[in-house]
Amino acid sequence: MRLILLGPPGAGKGTQAKLLVERYGIVPLSTGDMLRAAVAAGTPVGLKAKDIMAGGGLVPDEVVVGIIADRILEPDAAQGFILDGFPRTVPQAEALDRLLKERGLKLDAVVELRVNESALLQRVEARVAQMEARGETVRIDDTPEVLSKRLAAYRAQTEPLVHYYSERRALLTIDGMMTIDEVTKEIERVLSAIVAAEKRAKAAPRKARELSKASKVAKTAAKAPVKADKAVKKQAAAAKTAPKKAAKKASKKPSKAAAKGAKKAASRNTAKKGGKKAVKKAAKVANKAARKAGSTAKKAAKKHAKSRSKTVKRLTKRR
Repeated sequence: MRLILLGPPGAGKGTQAKLLVERYGIVPLSTGDMLRAAVAAGTPVGLKAKDIMAGGGLVPDEVVVGIIADRILEPDAAQGFILDGFPRTVPQAEALDRLLKERGLKLDAVVELRVNESALLQRVEARVAQMEARGETVRIDDTPEVLSKRLAAYRAQTEPLVHYYSERRALLTIDGMMTIDEVTKEIERVLSAIVAAEKRAKAAPRKARELSKASKVAKTAAKAPVKADKAVKKQAAAAKTAPKKAAKKASKKPSKAAAKGAKKAASRNTAKKGGKKAVKKAAKVANKAARKAGSTAKKAAKKHAKSRSKTVKRLTKRR
């Protein structure tokens, strides 16, 4: 949380700043304290401020911005900060905007505590009277006269910041005339609303993606019945025409599978018939050859027997 508190002297900025530091764990950045710390640390910006302060001059805006630039980079400022006493003028506000932009940061809110100046003067007068009645010493800077001068300086230099931040929609105006607790609660309410808005803004892209995805799913689901209906109609039409197409196709020519099967079957039948014929023919040839061989053998046996008989007769006659 990065905040600026605006309001005239006596509006209660210091009190509310302490409460905000405790509530959000942020650091208070007082330009006076930062200048003194920078001078004590001997930083380049601090040394420059030391020379100017030693000469009685006012520290230029660029030096103050340089000190703030160094301070917000420290680890304890990582959770945020609340600026006290800066910016006091529009040029300082513009310089602060440039610094934050360079750092990739932004102000979360500028809280204005609006009060009635006449009422503030009456409060101071009453307080001074009470202190004098008790015999206490009144601070020099805590008188109606001093307050009047400070209020005039605020109107001239710092009040234009109200318009500056209002134009940038960063201004939150709180009634500073309420009690301290009421002012605290009102500041808490408006800052909580800002935190919630930032969370919604961060979640918006993710939600947008989820909605886009859900929309696509819904559109797909909506188209599904139409697609299914078309598919059913197409299947029904195909089923209706399938028998006619099949019959027409079958009447024109057999399918390749049927033709191939018929060819194979014919081949098998031919081979079977041819085998039977070949066997019968071979059997006939074999029988014929056997009969011929048997006839020849008989003739040869008869011839041999006849020749033997003649030989026997011839030999018998010689004896």
